[in-house]
Amino acid sequence: MRKIKETLKEENIACGYLYFYIHFVVEVVCFYFLSKVSNSMLVWLVPFLYDAFAFVPQSLIGYINDKYPKFKVSLIGTILLFIGMLIFSFFHVSKFIPLFIICFGNAFVHVGGAENTLRNSKGKLSHSALFVSGGSFGVISGRLLAKTSLAPWLLLPFILTMIPFILYADTFNGKDSDSLQKFNYVKKGIKPGIVIALAVFVVIVRGYMGYGIPTSWNKTILQNVYLFCIMGIGKALGGILSDAFGIKKVAILSTILAIPFLIIGDNMMIVSLIGVMFFSMTMSITLGILISCLKKTPGLAFGLTTIGLFLGTAPIFFIKITSTLVNCIMIVALSILCTFILNYLLKGNGDAYD
Repeated sequence: MRKIKETLKEENIACGYLYFYIHFVVEVVCFYFLSKVSNSMLVWLVPFLYDAFAFVPQSLIGYINDKYPKFKVSLIGTILLFIGMLIFSFFHVSKFIPLFIICFGNAFVHVGGAENTLRNSKGKLSHSALFVSGGSFGVISGRLLAKTSLAPWLLLPFILTMIPFILYADTFNGKDSDSLQKFNYVKKGIKPGIVIALAVFVVIVRGYMGYGIPTSWNKTILQNVYLFCIMGIGKALGGILSDAFGIKKVAILSTILAIPFLIIGDNMMIVSLIGVMFFSMTMSITLGILISCLKKTPGLAFGLTTIGLFLGTAPIFFIKITSTLVNCIMIVALSILCTFILNYLLKGNGDAYD
């Protein structure tokens, strides 16, 4: 516990808490909108387009921001989200117009959050892990709000609350690349191209498995809340525990331990949620691996993780595995493969910062 408490007091970790809230707001808005506009005809098309236009452009936006860091991408994203919801609230136009604007708003804020938390982290994972974890709480909150009679225009002032948090986060001292140079999680001698390809593959697997986890117990709104909250906690713990006890140990143990809980927890909520928590912990770990190779372009590195998530989730919209046995076999096989990859890439726990 002492190591965890020390990790939660790391220098500049406040930027992680700030972007936890910012990310939370972004996902509340996005998933309120998605839940409102999806219907029987667009039930798969709208989420697919959202994943494509919110996730894939982040690599390009990140690369541009790496080259021109003076752009306030988080503020640009906030303005786009505001405009998208304003159009959705008051203008009778095709829903695809605000959809694309909101997607790009999401992408810009994500890149801004990644850049800020990574550059202030001094090579640690907790900052970005806290930022990423806020999204899970926002997703379920947005879906719940969409079930109410809340008018969309009431979210407009909520979006504007992000601005003081973004401006405050920008006051932290991570203006240069010193923090990025301290990301040294990958073993020496492995070609960067191989590292990037394998890390993105792990993200693809994580994205695919996220939709394939057997959760037949998830039948009520409250159970859905539990599921997304545990996902958020797992994402945060992945970075916090990696900083406290070592990235390789956490990466391998969380991946292996998730398997039995996910497989046998199909009809047992508590067991399943433990597996989901372990499963969610690799989020910041793969980002740490990519930054170790792309220290000069953290925005691009973060964008590669979101491309991986899109590639992992895209097949789900077109191919459904109905066999529980086949699904479980794939979860086991892919988890074991990812364990070997993480073991191959990551340094030992004692020399991650050397």
